[in-house]
Amino acid sequence: MEDFEFRDLLKNRTKNLALRYIRLYQALPKNTESQVIGKQLLCSGTSIAANYRAA
Repeated sequence: MEDFEFRDLLKNRTKNLALRYIRLYQALPKNTESQVIGKQLLCSGTSIAANYRAA
């Protein structure tokens, strides 16, 4: 696998993972406890793609 193919593959995988975290957050109950934990999960889950791109 070429280097650019690997970068594109990883870029797509991290983006898809972030989108899955977003959908998970949206599916959580709307009570306070779920929203607090969900926001933490959302921030950590979506930062993976951002950190990969920054590196």
